[in-house]
Amino acid sequence: METTETTETTEATEATETRGSGPETDQSLLTYPFHRPSAVEVPPVYEELRAKCPVAHVRLPSGDEGYVVSRYDDVRTVLADARFSRAATIAPDAPQLTGTPPVPGSLFTTDAPEHTRLRRLVSREFTARRVQNMRPRIQELTDGLLDEMAKAEGPVDLNAALAFPLPVMVICELLGVPFEDRDRFREWSDAFVSLTAHTAEETAAQRQQMIEYLAALVGRKREEPTDDLMGALVAAHDEEGSLNEYELIVMAATILVAGHETTVSMIGKMVLTLLRHPEHMAALRERPELMEHAIEELLRVNPIGDGGPLRITLEDVEVGGTVIPKGSAVLAAVCSANQDPARFPGAKADEFDPARPEAVHHVAFGHGPHFCLGAALARAELQIVLSSLLNRFPGLRLAEDVESLELTTGMMVHGLTRLPVTW
Repeated sequence: METTETTETTEATEATETRGSGPETDQSLLTYPFHRPSAVEVPPVYEELRAKCPVAHVRLPSGDEGYVVSRYDDVRTVLADARFSRAATIAPDAPQLTGTPPVPGSLFTTDAPEHTRLRRLVSREFTARRVQNMRPRIQELTDGLLDEMAKAEGPVDLNAALAFPLPVMVICELLGVPFEDRDRFREWSDAFVSLTAHTAEETAAQRQQMIEYLAALVGRKREEPTDDLMGALVAAHDEEGSLNEYELIVMAATILVAGHETTVSMIGKMVLTLLRHPEHMAALRERPELMEHAIEELLRVNPIGDGGPLRITLEDVEVGGTVIPKGSAVLAAVCSANQDPARFPGAKADEFDPARPEAVHHVAFGHGPHFCLGAALARAELQIVLSSLLNRFPGLRLAEDVESLELTTGMMVHGLTRLPVTW
């Protein structure tokens, strides 16, 4: 494993002293990703950046330079403005986030109209109505995992018992992928979202293994058609010609990774937040109707990562008083935007307040044309799993001190490495 983000820190207080309103010299670059002092804090550098340097010049893990945007309104601009392109990230001379170039032709590396065409092919599988119909099955899967968890004596790792298997079960059933291969999915997914945890060679090899696996699965779906999302994608290729073979496989890989990686991380972090606030946990147990809004606040205070996928400016763009030159790499720091006191006033913006009325304005699922396709499904899973867990284990508590918990490092998605609980 390569060096992790905790060894790659430059303090904002030092950097902002040398920074002007235009592009900085190399000596003033911050190193991205930023340092997280514990499993329950976002990088404290963001507070300084929002106040003094809302568009920060950074050195990315690839070695390329880029910009990190930290204020709420500016983040929404980057997420929605067509001048910040996803498709431009695959150009041969484009600055990169990591040493491994992004996968072309995916939902994450296309702009309209290609992105619109690809998204339309799968959006019907993630509508609110379709997700509502899935809720009984999600509840059934959750109850089964909680039954197994209840049989255990002594502390259990909630990650292994619940947070990991549930989202994988759900996305495997939806997509039509064998759940027994889940451990392989985990390895492949980790490579897809790696910043510094894997070498470029390791990432490329894992990606290729996943592509080959899905190509073979497509072949089996052709021989024996199935009533699932993968079967529908195969039909879209074979019967409608609305996507080519490469796009079909990349779409399946994108959904498989994005459909579980973020939710796995979010379940553990949300449970930890509730365990650290037993008074709120008790209130949600007594008044389950409050859970839906509490989920929005939990999404706000528990970012899955520091910034969304990289974007490239198609022209000079002024953001937050800084002109970002054409061809620059830009990251929208969603975790910072969601704790911007200018948008989330009242109680401290970094504190969990399940009654916070502004919570619904978070950008945890993004904003604009790339708004998370699976947001409705993720919300359903989170509502079901948290409500069921609180009801089933009223005495649920941490089995270790919170200081002993750690987040994964060197990844685009930050999840707890383990979450020991007892009851």
